[in-house]
Amino acid sequence: MLTAFVLSLRQLGDPRIVRVLAKSFGLTVLLIATLGAGLWFAARAAARAWLDAGDAGAGLAGFVALLVGVALAWLLFRAVAIAVVGIFGDEVVEAVEARHYPAAMATARPVPFARSATMGIASAARAILVNLAATPVYVLLLVTGVGTPIGFFAVNTLLLARDLSDMVAARHVEPAALAASRRTQRVPSLLVGATTTGLLLIPFVNLLAPVLGAAMATHAFHRSVAR
Repeated sequence: MLTAFVLSLRQLGDPRIVRVLAKSFGLTVLLIATLGAGLWFAARAAARAWLDAGDAGAGLAGFVALLVGVALAWLLFRAVAIAVVGIFGDEVVEAVEARHYPAAMATARPVPFARSATMGIASAARAILVNLAATPVYVLLLVTGVGTPIGFFAVNTLLLARDLSDMVAARHVEPAALAASRRTQRVPSLLVGATTTGLLLIPFVNLLAPVLGAAMATHAFHRSVAR
């Protein structure tokens, strides 16, 4: 996994990777900004309509909503970022294959944009729903002092292991065979998922984490197949 990480890090300067980084970062920021703006306007309108608040009251409500939006953005960043990179993930996989695995690239099937978007949205939905479902466990771990971060790390490692592995396998495996591919790729996928989850927890580095995760997953997939 160290080799996959180093190779992925070295390729960050590849123009194709840079384009994906720019697009994914821009779309992520746009989605989060839209969420914040929507909450701000909705809170101001609600304060005026339901609380008969004046400009000052509406402004205060908008400010509180903006703070809530920032908190939600922090909580949802992982889901949004992975969903966005999922949309452009085929470009990352293709760039890595072109440089390191040209023989595999020659037989790959480009993933249609509609399928990439569907996989990205499904990834985000799974992340949100599973983490919401696991919230009672996180709270229990917090109360018992066992360690909520450990639970969060484990859950998101499993989710990312599947999502990033599927992103690569979609180019080489029929949709009906994805489940079987996950079984054969279980160990390398888990290592990629754990590494990417760790990177997502580091400020600023988390901006690069989804693209690095896609690149590492590509190396892990092809090195596993070669073995």
